[in-house]
Amino acid sequence: MNRLLFERDHGLGLGRAREVAQRLADEMTDQYDLRSHWEGDSLHFSASGVSGVLAVSESKISLDAKLGFLMASFKPRIEARLAANFDRYFSAESSAGE
Repeated sequence: MNRLLFERDHGLGLGRAREVAQRLADEMTDQYDLRSHWEGDSLHFSASGVSGVLAVSESKISLDAKLGFLMASFKPRIEARLAANFDRYFSAESSAGE
């Protein structure tokens, strides 16, 4: 398996960052049949070919995921998409009015 580590600072605060993480998980559930649950401030998730944890804190969001064999070949593409999506979802500007 291949690991995918990703971390970003945010200015949303813990409560709002958790809401955004849940919204993202809900969208992923609809698109990719993602299963997820919260344990404290960590969102555990799994879908075909991927599993991991999205940890949320007052000022940081961290992803630690394991990619299955087939998904590992798409790792560079997944990383690029994650960077764009994290910036879109967890920027204070885009989340303030939602």
